[in-house]
Amino acid sequence: MTKKILGIGNAIVDVLARVDNNFLSKKNLIKGSMKLINKFEFEDLKKNLKIEKIEAGGSVANTMSGIAYLKGRASFIGKINSDNFGDIYRKSLEDINVEFPYIEKTENLSTGASIILITPDSERTMCTYLGISSHLSANDINENNITNHEMIFLEGYLWDKGKSEKMFKNTINIAKKNKVKIAMSLSDIFCVKRHKEDFYNLLKNDLDILIGNENEINELTSKKNLLDSINQLKKFDKLIIITRSEHGSVAIKDNEIINCESIKVNKILDLTGAGDLFAAGFLKEYLDKSEIKKCLKTGSILASQIIQKIGARL
Repeated sequence: MTKKILGIGNAIVDVLARVDNNFLSKKNLIKGSMKLINKFEFEDLKKNLKIEKIEAGGSVANTMSGIAYLKGRASFIGKINSDNFGDIYRKSLEDINVEFPYIEKTENLSTGASIILITPDSERTMCTYLGISSHLSANDINENNITNHEMIFLEGYLWDKGKSEKMFKNTINIAKKNKVKIAMSLSDIFCVKRHKEDFYNLLKNDLDILIGNENEINELTSKKNLLDSINQLKKFDKLIIITRSEHGSVAIKDNEIINCESIKVNKILDLTGAGDLFAAGFLKEYLDKSEIKKCLKTGSILASQIIQKIGARL
């Protein structure tokens, strides 16, 4: 029986903690940013924190958990080590019915982890130790993993030169050969800046669905405003989803533009995972063959729910 969707991404354990603004300045951290750190910096930072929650994270894993929350059938592949954080990672996904077919080995690098610092204004600042997660290679994914799914979902974060890029291309080739749909999220604006030309070519030649926020999309098209971006992207025969925070979301499909309003919320607690959960709602409905308007609506509902709680799990 074909499963619905396979997510492939960085397997990162989320370590959530609340801090004050003072803590960020003391540690020279820019609020709202994502900074890559080494293992030593990670341990040093962790020992000064009161940890609230530890769970399986990473952008695509968050999306798969959202799909499982909606009773969709989701699998996830990411690289972990057989260490303590690796065990937490696997269990955290299996507990919510996300299949995790990756066979971990004992590696020389530990499982990746991200310390998510939440300030009183709900903004999140991330310090990420990628560990083994960024070494996901073509050998970690076999053809059967892909062929028994209707769709694969990849994250832009994976497209860094070396092993991951090879893995990305290999995965796309298997999917295309087996008529499995290919969706991708742009991940973040710096990621788009780094790989703009590659991402543009991926959209043109390989992807069926692209999801990004307004800033990422404008960066991808090198346009100053969304209307110009939309006019440029309309010429591709693709499904392109653009999230616009409180201004709702937009889909471009067959030259048609479909708009959806955002859902008003009273109190935002934590913005972690808003885009990931929007993608979950959208893709779950899409795989159930719902109309695009309904896909956008469900995405908005999930995004509005997740920002009212701590972490990226509903």
